[in-house]
Amino acid sequence: MGYYIDLKSINIDNYKKILKTTELIPSWKIIGEDIDNNLDIIKKHGINDLDELSIALKDKSKIQDFSSLSGLPVKYLEVLKRVVGGYRQKPNRIKDFSCISEDIVNKLKKLELKNTLKLYSKVLTTEKRAEFSKETGIDPTEVLKLAKLTDLSRIRWVNHTFAYVLLESGYDTVEKIAKADYKELYTTIKQLNEERKIYNAHIGERDMKMVIESAQSLDFEIEY
Repeated sequence: MGYYIDLKSINIDNYKKILKTTELIPSWKIIGEDIDNNLDIIKKHGINDLDELSIALKDKSKIQDFSSLSGLPVKYLEVLKRVVGGYRQKPNRIKDFSCISEDIVNKLKKLELKNTLKLYSKVLTTEKRAEFSKETGIDPTEVLKLAKLTDLSRIRWVNHTFAYVLLESGYDTVEKIAKADYKELYTTIKQLNEERKIYNAHIGERDMKMVIESAQSLDFEIEY
């Protein structure tokens, strides 16, 4: 699969099922309405998977054209584009992780490894990490930390701060989060932040449920 989900692997019928079981935030509620009918309309216009859908809704002009062609509201298509686009969220920058030293950041920068997407292929297996450690002079424990931060950064909504929080909480891989109970994850994260004051934002049980659902959609490709 790679760093991102292969959008070609999610056909429109499967996406119906995903939407019906996904916790939708208030600004996304419109795409939870009349799911079968709306996505059937999209299929009738030759769009078979999320990759084709993202191309069809690439910009405002394409959205306007598809709205006129299909009869689906522009607002609905705009939200749908944003939700589908979230599967390929912007990778986290290595320099933004507070737990990674400036020396390591600079070593990676010289190799043009400035974010988690670029680092991904270097940390996939134990062997690759050992080789990478030898080539860069970065301690193996730090390379493993980078691998876990990279893994966590693949999850939708997980920015550099929350990736660090998950790492510190012990939920330090996509697989562990995918298999977690959202209430237990919420309690663990809340207790950790109360003790260490890592972030100020409110993160609730629903947020934890959404993070787990996102993790469940990813492959567990990084080996530990």
